Amino acid sequence: MNTAPFTSLADLARKAPESGIVEVMNRGRARGGVLGLWAGEGDLPTPRFIIDAATRSMAAGETFYTWQRGIPELRQALADWHAGLYGTAPDMERFTVTGSGMQAIQIAVEAVSDPGGRILVPTPAWPNLAAAAGLRGAVVEAVPMRFAASGWMLDREALADAAARPGTAAIFVNSPSNPTGWVATREDQEFLLDLARRTGAWIIADEVYGLFVYDEAPSVPSPKGRRRAPSFHDIAEPDDRILFVNTFSKNWAMTGWRIGWIEAPAALGQTMENLVQYSTSGVAVFMQRAAIAALESGEGFLDHQIERTTRARGIIADALEKTGRVRGASPHGGFYAFFALEGEKDSRATALRLIDEAAIGLAPGLAFGAGGEAFLRLCFARDPAQISDAAERLTHWISASL
Repeated sequence: MNTAPFTSLADLARKAPESGIVEVMNRGRARGGVLGLWAGEGDLPTPRFIIDAATRSMAAGETFYTWQRGIPELRQALADWHAGLYGTAPDMERFTVTGSGMQAIQIAVEAVSDPGGRILVPTPAWPNLAAAAGLRGAVVEAVPMRFAASGWMLDREALADAAARPGTAAIFVNSPSNPTGWVATREDQEFLLDLARRTGAWIIADEVYGLFVYDEAPSVPSPKGRRRAPSFHDIAEPDDRILFVNTFSKNWAMTGWRIGWIEAPAALGQTMENLVQYSTSGVAVFMQRAAIAALESGEGFLDHQIERTTRARGIIADALEKTGRVRGASPHGGFYAFFALEGEKDSRATALRLIDEAAIGLAPGLAFGAGGEAFLRLCFARDPAQISDAAERLTHWISASL
């Protein structure tokens, strides 16, 4: 859209990038009949027990302003859930409820970076972080990961060189990764934490997909026996410069609810409260009651989600491998297949062709930054039968078109 006539519009607002994913989604929606696997969400609706908790809250009249950082019951539930997952008992004062994981990221960026501060991002990476940092006036520096047949890996030397330069405010670490499926090992995290301690940089740790890990992935058993990805919680001290950002969206099928949280050193509680106050002034109480229900009663639903996602992963990974024309590693974590097709270097053009010629919608890797230009992202957090349909459409198109 041409904003030229509106010369008084703020420069940072005018330069906010369009989403390369949304462009493909809009094309597919306009065409109709497209199997859309472009967005990062599953096909299961929010479970009834979560909805019922919100309904009871609204019926009880909990529709007023509330605690800026979240109601104490939810913040304690978050502390208890973390204790069951990581084996430690964090203070509830470490937690602030946010209006989505996206807002948690925005608050994290606002908290650690002044305009002009440098934020290092191993790429390919979810593009919203870079956009949020840009709106803050921060400078995002992509540090491309290395890709091999076994999967993606950090370029530690490049990260260390970048972090050593003046003005480094933070390192953004998303593990398991959207879109690559990379899972940081404990050694990766020890390297990153040591780097942050030496340079004074913060770590913004996005561990949203931490429970979606597969056979090949490095993993850690929780005290309750649930398998999870390695976490900075395993190695960090309470006062380390780490901001954890997370969301209820993925684990409990609550993408449309827009509720998440940020975990920070307890001493930053007032800062977190201020940043919430001057953005949304808090999250609706009835949504927070729903979040408590998810934490306290959602283990069975989580098991179901992970089981069907694991089956769907196997279906799409096997289908792509059998074509012999795909470059990419089966994801170790998360719920995305990230792959490149033989001879196809422009992922935007390929994604648009797939809509028109195969009626399947994938996200172009170009949207995920340096290193992703030739890749496509497919979300397999769906009914395995639907992923079988997607695999058939995709492999038929590959054999006919490449």
